Amino acid sequence: MANDPLHQFQIKPIIDLFNVGGMDFSFTNSSLFMVAAAGTVSAILFAASRSASLVPSRIQSIGELWYEFVANMVRQVMGSEGMKFFPFVFTVFSFVLMSNLLGMFPYFFTVTSHVVVTAALAVFIIAMVVVVGLAKHGLHFFKLFVPSGVPIAILPFISLIEVISFLSRPVSLALRLFGNMMAGHIVLKVFTGFVVSLGALGIGGIIGALFPLAMGVALTGFEFLVAFLQAFVFAILTCVYLNDALHPGH
Repeated sequence: MANDPLHQFQIKPIIDLFNVGGMDFSFTNSSLFMVAAAGTVSAILFAASRSASLVPSRIQSIGELWYEFVANMVRQVMGSEGMKFFPFVFTVFSFVLMSNLLGMFPYFFTVTSHVVVTAALAVFIIAMVVVVGLAKHGLHFFKLFVPSGVPIAILPFISLIEVISFLSRPVSLALRLFGNMMAGHIVLKVFTGFVVSLGALGIGGIIGALFPLAMGVALTGFEFLVAFLQAFVFAILTCVYLNDALHPGH
């Protein structure tokens, strides 16, 4: 079981709470690391802003860079009008990033490797896009599905494609993050399992284990990069979709 690459994704109850209609509401390892991700982000930002000064400390610099990175992303995609959504985008980016990073530590749990978590985030984001679009533009929001300048003869087909494209957004948003995080951790587990298995075979096995060990180290560094990139992609697509709610016309 120690070498099973899928064992690391099992959800296990930590505290049994209650059961309603066959649904288990136990506090699980997944719940624990969601709380840990939110708590870690809050602690870092609190430490960064607690004693702000003109000459920033290291932790203050991290907090300011973090803030400016997301703020610039929002401004570039949605303009100054989109800054009203900055707290939401910042929260999404920070939660996904910290969940990805915490999953890189041995014996920790990767929350974003479960499609139910990424799907919940994706559906909430798309629902927010629809609510914001309808609140701001009313029924004119549906102009999003009617591109301007399209000949009437093919407009129904183009509109159908636009609707399907819109409905596929939460699917692609959820599967992209889930797939990348799960696949990366499986590959890491496989290579580290080779190291353990070959190392138990004696001197010849130890020599043979050097290659999977080197690959494991390289993949670990790559996975840290992927953890950041996937949080960035998730956040910037959130900005793109919210921008459609603000400016539904093509």
